[in-house]
Amino acid sequence: MLKFLSKVKIEFNALDPRIASCMEFLAQCNARKAKESNPACQIQVKRRTDDEPPKIGVTFVNGVEEKFDATSISAQTIRNMILEKGQLLETEQMFRDAGEPWPVIIPEEELHQPAPELLSAP
Repeated sequence: MLKFLSKVKIEFNALDPRIASCMEFLAQCNARKAKESNPACQIQVKRRTDDEPPKIGVTFVNGVEEKFDATSISAQTIRNMILEKGQLLETEQMFRDAGEPWPVIIPEEELHQPAPELLSAP
């Protein structure tokens, strides 16, 4: 998960009963496998004393930032969203490395062509 991120910022009040998602996400970020996937990813934890809801912010390697209200979303959902966006980043990079334009533009007429029939195995 961290391989797609350059920065993670987790903010919470330790006395807030709504911090479960923050703590779980922090544990996932601190896992050995996650850290090994991207040792350069900055993980910042801000412990607050106010009543603001817990928040998780991530910055992807392409600079795009996402912020999550950790009271209404699970750590696993955030992780899955990061992995999905990460796959898109990898696909985009593959096209760029191959010298292909991004995003791929499919001509309208090709969108309406029937799918080729698959040959069945003998």
